[in-house]
Amino acid sequence: MKRQKQFVVGLLLVCLLSVGAVPAAQAFGLGDILKVGGIAVVIDKFAGPLNNFINTLTMQHGAGSDYATKVVPILTFGSGGYVGAVQVTGPQNLVDRVQAVVQIEGNFNGSQFRVKALIPIDSKNPVNFSRVQGVGVSAMIDVRI
Repeated sequence: MKRQKQFVVGLLLVCLLSVGAVPAAQAFGLGDILKVGGIAVVIDKFAGPLNNFINTLTMQHGAGSDYATKVVPILTFGSGGYVGAVQVTGPQNLVDRVQAVVQIEGNFNGSQFRVKALIPIDSKNPVNFSRVQGVGVSAMIDVRI
């Protein structure tokens, strides 16, 4: 429970810091901040069933993996704020270290290309973390805020 509270506090901090980076028409309201916290708790609670669903889905389409998998929260920054979930995959010892994924969005060459960098991290605190090398993202679940 303490880790969930820390994660929600981290999400709220990021949301509050993001308010200055978005136009007034896109600024977060209190309802959005509460929605982010609620979604994060739901993702933590349903990570196991989501992981099993994704594994079954990919196996049905011949795209299963022999690597370990795990569903963790994802935070997206760039063209608006989003929170959702991703499935990470890789060697078991590395997957076990991943606590969340940060997605950073940006535009390249004007707006001709939209770039999304997916970074598995070892913390649910989006301000203080280290990247976990050797782990990939195999599926995404987005919830708009």
